[in-house]
Amino acid sequence: MALRVSPFPNGFAASIHAVGWALILPCFWFLDRLIAVCMSTTLEQTKRAEQECYLHPLKVFFGSIIFLVLFLATTPLAFVGFLLWAPLQACRRPFSYHRETPSSPERETNQGFERVGKASFGFATANLCLLPDSLARFNNLGHTQRRAAAIGQHIVQGVSRPHIRIFVDSPSSCGTVSPSTSLLPTVNSSLYGATDSQAQPPLIDLDGNTVPGEVPIPKSSSRVFCTPCDDTEEPSTESSTSLINTNQNSNQLDRIGHRSAPRALLSQGLGKGGDIPWEVSSLFPANVDILCLEEVFDKRAAQKLTNVLKPIFGHILYDIGVYACQPPCRCSSFKFFNSGLFLASRFPVLEAQYHCFPNSRGEDALAAKGLLSAKVLIGQNQKQKNVVGYFNCTHLHAPEGEGAIRCEQLDMVTEWIGEFQAANRQPDEVVVFDVLCGDFNFDNCSPDDRLEQKHSLFEEYRDPCRAGPGKEKPWVIGTLLEQPTLYEENVKTPEYLQRTLVREDLRKQFISPPVAGDGCPLVYPECGQPWVGRRIDYILYRESSITKRCRTEIEEFTFITQLAGLTDHIPVGLRLNVIMDSDCADE
Repeated sequence: MALRVSPFPNGFAASIHAVGWALILPCFWFLDRLIAVCMSTTLEQTKRAEQECYLHPLKVFFGSIIFLVLFLATTPLAFVGFLLWAPLQACRRPFSYHRETPSSPERETNQGFERVGKASFGFATANLCLLPDSLARFNNLGHTQRRAAAIGQHIVQGVSRPHIRIFVDSPSSCGTVSPSTSLLPTVNSSLYGATDSQAQPPLIDLDGNTVPGEVPIPKSSSRVFCTPCDDTEEPSTESSTSLINTNQNSNQLDRIGHRSAPRALLSQGLGKGGDIPWEVSSLFPANVDILCLEEVFDKRAAQKLTNVLKPIFGHILYDIGVYACQPPCRCSSFKFFNSGLFLASRFPVLEAQYHCFPNSRGEDALAAKGLLSAKVLIGQNQKQKNVVGYFNCTHLHAPEGEGAIRCEQLDMVTEWIGEFQAANRQPDEVVVFDVLCGDFNFDNCSPDDRLEQKHSLFEEYRDPCRAGPGKEKPWVIGTLLEQPTLYEENVKTPEYLQRTLVREDLRKQFISPPVAGDGCPLVYPECGQPWVGRRIDYILYRESSITKRCRTEIEEFTFITQLAGLTDHIPVGLRLNVIMDSDCADE
């Protein structure tokens, strides 16, 4: 059953809500500017010093007075708007849904999975810190609306490139080599979800300047270059069979009978960590199928992201969470912000459910952090049975030293996921993946996070980066950047940040270090172990809940530097190969 687009049950409620918010917005915006004009990021401070600009104190003085007067003048209107807006939250569904209409009905069907018996699914997650501009500046990030547009365009640039894999055959080594961006064609074409004439907006920088050229959106395809060595056969190029989903999705099916090859080690961090191929990439992985974003709190920023991403991701859930008094008619916990979660999928969303954490405290209680669970339609097998996947995203309690709260929230996450899947799973469906991702706000190396590191969630879901409680695999890289150094030379561009992350001596200067436990001095890293830093962004997957006779293999785990200077987190990506035997495909 298709989801309703509007979060309200009827147009009248939606209209009243829009009027109420329109009355609130001017007052909210003037308050935001009043605070923002008094705060500068280190980037802005550096620019003023280079330009020898001495007018900033005057700008702060007069700007504060002007915005304060305007804030006070619009407060009565905001109060009237609040009286309209707040009661309607009781009947609001806790998310909005955007769906791009397919250009042809055939794009709603999927073929090819059951014939090949193998498919590849790409996932990515990123914390964007898209708070109102004044609050984002506390994290040394400003210009929320500009950042939202730039982030969306960077993501489109990365995920819409072709999926190219190069297999090198030689007696001594054979592996998969990721090509450089110079090998990528920049052919523009329409994807499902975009009208045939729809063009991409130009790239912009944080100063609001337009960068010439459009974001290239090549056809979603997988290209495999087989390069033989010595006495091997002649080179050949073959496009993999793909699942045809509602957005011409990225599920690239490996060629029938082709052997699995290990990754080759490259200078920019592409390697094989034990059984996990991994990479530090300056671009988002090609053909990401489902994207989970956190801290998209600002409504206008969420709308900008939706507008930029919708040609690629035809199914988007945004403005996720609850507002006002929660539970309704109780003032014990007033939610000023939504959950900040944002989900973009190439697959149709069949069902979605949101839960708000009831145990948030302090500043975290002002936001409706929680869990979003979604069921997506991959396609149909030869027996016309639905092939589906489950995707869950969350953002846990943030303050350090409050691991007990996060453990309670992990308990809720486990329970809510189980309830959602039990309520929505059909007996004749084939489930091919079950993924949980998000910002967990604890790492696997800090003594302060030992309680969370031992949680039973990690017995159900597999963490590709985790060697055990409190121990990371040696190739893992922390994902939380130090905020004061976000704009320094070594991390200010995707390429510079990429080079920094692959060098341990450099990355320890810019990645947040572990948090010591109470009363215990921090000894890190242990003798003979690499310096990892705080990895608080996770992508986990579970095999016990997928259909029997389906097997899951990790094709690649990616640390992504494309959003350098736009957020204080390093996005991560995971590509899973799902192998189905003939019995499973025919079920």
